[in-house]
Amino acid sequence: MMKQLLCTFAGLWLALAPATGQTAPAVPASAKSPATLQDHQAKEAENPSSALDAQLFYQLLIGEISANAGEPAPAVSLILDAAKKTNDAQLYQRATELALQSRSGEAALQAARAWKQAHPTSIDASRYTLQILLALNRVSESAEPLKALVELTPTMERPQTFAAVPRLYARAGDKKLAATLVEQTLAPYFSQPGTAAPAWAMAGRLRLAGGDTVGALDAAQRGQAADAQAEAPVLVALELIDPKRPQAEAIVSQYLARATPASSELRMAYVRHLLSAERSTNALTQLQTLIKENPDFAQGWLVLGSLQLQENKPVQAETSLKRYLTLAEQQTTGDESSRGLAQAFFALAQIAEKRKDLAAADAWLKRIESPEALMQAQMRRAILLGQQGKLQEGLQLIRDLPELKEGDERSKFMGQVTLLKEFKQYLPAYELIGQALIQSPSDIELIYEQAMTAEKLGRLDEMETLLRRVISLKPDYHAAYNALGYSLADRNVRLPEAKILIQKAVAFAPTDPFIKDSLGWVEFRLGHQAEALRLLEAAFKARPDSEIAAHLGEVLWSMGQRERAQAIWKEGRLLNPENETLLETLKRLRIKL
Repeated sequence: MMKQLLCTFAGLWLALAPATGQTAPAVPASAKSPATLQDHQAKEAENPSSALDAQLFYQLLIGEISANAGEPAPAVSLILDAAKKTNDAQLYQRATELALQSRSGEAALQAARAWKQAHPTSIDASRYTLQILLALNRVSESAEPLKALVELTPTMERPQTFAAVPRLYARAGDKKLAATLVEQTLAPYFSQPGTAAPAWAMAGRLRLAGGDTVGALDAAQRGQAADAQAEAPVLVALELIDPKRPQAEAIVSQYLARATPASSELRMAYVRHLLSAERSTNALTQLQTLIKENPDFAQGWLVLGSLQLQENKPVQAETSLKRYLTLAEQQTTGDESSRGLAQAFFALAQIAEKRKDLAAADAWLKRIESPEALMQAQMRRAILLGQQGKLQEGLQLIRDLPELKEGDERSKFMGQVTLLKEFKQYLPAYELIGQALIQSPSDIELIYEQAMTAEKLGRLDEMETLLRRVISLKPDYHAAYNALGYSLADRNVRLPEAKILIQKAVAFAPTDPFIKDSLGWVEFRLGHQAEALRLLEAAFKARPDSEIAAHLGEVLWSMGQRERAQAIWKEGRLLNPENETLLETLKRLRIKL
């Protein structure tokens, strides 16, 4: 504590004493860097009238002692008084910061305003005043310091200042008032050639924060009209892209078509939007343009490879992913790089596994070092061992995993259960869950898992008992309603009850495609083909899955749409050629694809 106090006070002494004739502690000239000397000289020039006499020295010392003793109020008062006497900017800043540290907003505002009054050309004084006013949610008082901040900022740096304004006003209680005030205060900059585009981008973000999407889109359009090469308005438009607002995507498309080359980060952001909208063809086109313009942009190769794998193009995917690895290994490391490498290794392992090269798949998985991905990687390695008839080695691999964070023990246990069920070892899985339930008899997840395993063992009465127990313990556990309802529908028994159960699941999770699949299946069993088709088509569109494909195909087949049914089944087989429901459906209907 005393060492910290002495360091703080020594800094103030060095800043003030040379201008007064007082003797400061000797500092060898060789110990001062050129930057330090320049800064010090600048402070001297800024405060020619500083007068650190013995009384003021004592006042500052008492102020710092008070601050370190946890008494901020007298500390702020003493140091602010010293700042006024010396007109020293450092003391004004120190008083302001002490008030902020003590969470005394009004005192901080008083100090910052005094600082601003004493040093009207200080950018820092304007910035502190503005930030404190906004922290106090006094938006209506922020116009003057905002205007001063922008005016004092060098012309070349104003675009960065405009970009920061929406973040400064992010905590404002009245977002619409904030947007209006900022636009009125900075109105001249919206028409100046050098600042119009960033100013309109700033306005767009403020309007968007206030819920004015129409106004935000207008701002983005005005910003692009002011400067077609400006990136800031395009970033606003990216956030506005929606099927109901095609103009927003037009802004992005026009920029990407004009800019040569376009910003790789911006194009990558557009790719992510396209992928989230399930527009993989458009995303692929953008990615190919991106890597052509910037072949060393590693992230582009990673996403391209992942997309190519998703599109069932393993050869091209492997080339892209290996190119990513080459680039990533040349760049700096970090959490993002670690996650990217893990994603690439997983994908390459998947490609090797598709080729039945299990040794290569295992080698890729062994290279994963990311702590977040380690559990998943070892689980996949365990499955590879199981495929080679080494199930016990796979189980041991999971047991030997380090428990690095809370929940890892649970993940390891569930991993063993999943591995056993993956290789149809249902009885050992059932017994393993039973042992865990002895310790945690009301664990809903374990009870549900045991119910699903009991079904695989043909113990249907026990499955129903367990699922009803889950429902009694947690009435909103939609998976239990769905599982029980689907089981009844699939066995073509108690169909009205099955429908009621699944409808309850829908009420809790209305967008879940697998629950929609269950509802479609029970409607089919009830003879409601048209409704079944509607539900299953919606489910398959939301989530292409081999089991949903099996159900959808059977409904189409029963309605006489044989060619379309076969097309859906083929798509389902591409998704997962080993899905039990799909295989059973094809066998029962004697379908050869």
